[in-house]
Amino acid sequence: MKVLIVGASRGIGLEFVRQYRAAGAQVTATARNADALTALSALGATGLQLDVASAESVSRLAWQLDGSFFDVLVFCAGVYGPRATGLEPPTEAEFAEVMNTNVLGAMRVLPSLVDALAPGAKLAVLSSRMGAIAARNGYSGWLYRASKAALNSVLMDVSQVLDGRCTCVSVHPGWVRTEMGGPDAQLTPEQSVTDLRRVIAGLTAADNGRFFDHDGSPIAW
Repeated sequence: MKVLIVGASRGIGLEFVRQYRAAGAQVTATARNADALTALSALGATGLQLDVASAESVSRLAWQLDGSFFDVLVFCAGVYGPRATGLEPPTEAEFAEVMNTNVLGAMRVLPSLVDALAPGAKLAVLSSRMGAIAARNGYSGWLYRASKAALNSVLMDVSQVLDGRCTCVSVHPGWVRTEMGGPDAQLTPEQSVTDLRRVIAGLTAADNGRFFDHDGSPIAW
């Protein structure tokens, strides 16, 4: 099995690399800096330098993947942004950073991966329950919520374009003890990714365009 992880510098993306490599998969993974690429190489993955917030960086991705066909693709790149607890307006710089990474990054990267899809490929974007509108029960981090709601919209469009060729889903990793999730989160990265890999492995064509929790239960958009 050949796997591509976009956004594997740390946290959940890096754990995807660890687990897929341990399972014997051939893994290609992207990271922003040299230290992260060295860590990927140490795990036996092929590392590619990529900053999803940079159009110039993304423009080099397709030719670096030329001739490769992946069975599983996971888009993990993302940032949280300001830790707002109410309706504090983000600055223009905060808005640009979060939206450029979480939304525009996906809109740049995902089209460049179309020619790298193996027959029957599975594509997952790392979203969040915080981006669900129907299931919303809080309001903290409203810029992050808005970005993940927008990412879900991007995923839905991708799923329609690629219907019949690739099963495309959004997935919620749970509340995970990473730099973003903090030390009080419920799940370790190992637990979250073990669950998410199980969800991805079980996907069928009928799941195209759906939104899943890490435990496999559906989430309302």
